[in-house]
Amino acid sequence: MLDSIQSFLDAASGIVWGPFLLIPLLLGTGLYLTIRLGGIQFLRLGAALSLGIFRRRDRGAEGDISQFQALTTALAATVGTGNIVGVATAIAVGGPGALFWMWVTGLLGMASKYTEAYLGVRFRRRDAAGERNGGPQQYLERGIPNGFGKLLGVLFTVFTVFACFGIGNMTQGNSVSANLENSFHVPTWVTGVALTAVALVVLVGGIKAIGRVTAGLVPVMIIFYVAAALYILIVNVGDLPAALGLIFAEAFTGGAAVGGFAGSAIIIVIQMGVARGIFSNESGMGSAAIAAAAAKTSHPVRQGLVSMTQTFIDTIIVVSMTGLVIITTGAFSEVGDDGEQIPAELMTGAAFSHGLPGQWGHWLVTIGLVLFAFSTILGWSYYGERSIEKLLGRRAVIPFRIVFSLVVYVGCTVELNLVWSFSDVMNGLMALPNLIGLLILSGLVARETRAYLVHDPKLTATQTEIERFMDGEPGWAEWRASEQEIDRR
Repeated sequence: MLDSIQSFLDAASGIVWGPFLLIPLLLGTGLYLTIRLGGIQFLRLGAALSLGIFRRRDRGAEGDISQFQALTTALAATVGTGNIVGVATAIAVGGPGALFWMWVTGLLGMASKYTEAYLGVRFRRRDAAGERNGGPQQYLERGIPNGFGKLLGVLFTVFTVFACFGIGNMTQGNSVSANLENSFHVPTWVTGVALTAVALVVLVGGIKAIGRVTAGLVPVMIIFYVAAALYILIVNVGDLPAALGLIFAEAFTGGAAVGGFAGSAIIIVIQMGVARGIFSNESGMGSAAIAAAAAKTSHPVRQGLVSMTQTFIDTIIVVSMTGLVIITTGAFSEVGDDGEQIPAELMTGAAFSHGLPGQWGHWLVTIGLVLFAFSTILGWSYYGERSIEKLLGRRAVIPFRIVFSLVVYVGCTVELNLVWSFSDVMNGLMALPNLIGLLILSGLVARETRAYLVHDPKLTATQTEIERFMDGEPGWAEWRASEQEIDRR
């Protein structure tokens, strides 16, 4: 029975993530939005990083959490096992060239992330508890004024509920418990109890508690991980040119990919790069728009740009560090005692162990994976919460938080081969309705983005100045009116 289910999920994943559905849709949507928005991810990255990371808040703006907390909540959900195990898996199957396609997915995905975050704020509403509620489950239904938009919104919401228990919960807990058991001999049930208890304490506090925890945790864990990777790359700086040459050469030849012939090898390297790229940064999936909608911001453009930096940090910085360490240390071609390539789940640990003295590399990857995975659980809990609220109403929120926390224990203590496959399928199905919606709503986003950036290209305007120069501009009156509207469903 289980073998039949596994075969079905593998077949479904092959279709969803195959070369004729999600991969061209993801890359095509990112490229199309990049063109329509005038390369916004390249021209406005500096201003976006300044606002989101250094200034951190939009003074006088309305919302539930600061822009920095919204950014770290989204980063918490994305900087997880995908940045450690996911990168290794892409390189193990697709070869070093897969890292190139992860970069392409990230760069084009920044335009998708901007668009979905913009729409998340643009169509958000205050719920009966006074909190901001937005994301694809809102903007697909409200932005596309017909039954098709409502259908897309419902599909996204249902797929998100399923996905949050898989990729955002059980798989993360399983990675934590397995690594702690292998590294420090901690029984899986002990990890399960501890992780469940901590998650429950944080999640009961809602988005404000999640925002406070991620704002403190995420920057520290990323800085330490990147610093360790940079040390290894500096030590192995002589190997960097060859590593970069290998990445670019095999991106278009598939030389090290697992494939029966040249054409299939190239397809595999692209497929692994794109699939693991979106697994890591979630651009196009719509999930980060849910966190963006809670931010205190003076205009959707501002939060869209801040949210866009999440993909840059996740893929261009953290994923690059992992991939380059794996390639420069030679861990991607290392074989075990059986003469076979070492498993992907051990590859990053082996790379850092080669690059750092003593046991530091092994410990660093284990601790990093624990922190990354736990932060992912927190971020995805909020995505699932908002989706379950959309389906069942506000009364379902507290029961969901409790159930979500308890499921963490399940993930820590059982084998999850089926769950990993199921999560891959759900991630892809989440992205489909969202990407269709982004294409349909791209004209609105491009028009209103241009109207704002003409007046405030460096994102330095005050609330009073924004109120003055946006008066009469496209979309401004509708957004301001919606900010005061309460959704009592």
